[in-house]
Amino acid sequence: MDIPSIKNEDQYEALREKGYSKEKSARIANSPNSGKKGGKAQPYEERTKEELYDQAKNVGIEGRSKMDKAELIHALRNN
Repeated sequence: MDIPSIKNEDQYEALREKGYSKEKSARIANSPNSGKKGGKAQPYEERTKEELYDQAKNVGIEGRSKMDKAELIHALRNN
């Protein structure tokens, strides 16, 4: 079984120390904006459903194709 590589090991380890699961830590550490300073992202409520869907796809949220905008926001915040 292949173990996927982690793009940002420092971020992965920091997230694990904060109590995040291995899966969630890996998803965050492997995201395209991994390691970049936050605070500049547009709030979920101001994004289109398509933008939310794309974000959900990037982080591996299952069932996203059947979700409405509010459900996508909830899934992204609680994933």
